[in-house]
Amino acid sequence: MHFFKKITIFAIVGAALFFLLSYHFIILGRSVKLLKKSSLTLNYTIFSVKGKSIENILSIDELREDGIGDLLVEVGMLSEREKERLEAKFDKEED
Repeated sequence: MHFFKKITIFAIVGAALFFLLSYHFIILGRSVKLLKKSSLTLNYTIFSVKGKSIENILSIDELREDGIGDLLVEVGMLSEREKERLEAKFDKEED
């Protein structure tokens, strides 16, 4: 029974780590939204938008590529038109 306990604990820890590697936790005031990552990484796992301008948020390549612009539109912090303009601006700078 002792061996089964260890395996269970390792499985739970592994699943939790995989979950942390798979999602961005975006803090929007009092709420937290999940944003699926395009690759398994710990970069920007927990990200707060408090005190950051929309332009600064969208300037972060990893978050922009994973769809933070759509999330900001969904919660009403950004219009679809402004999102498209800013994404085009940063995608152009990337080239």
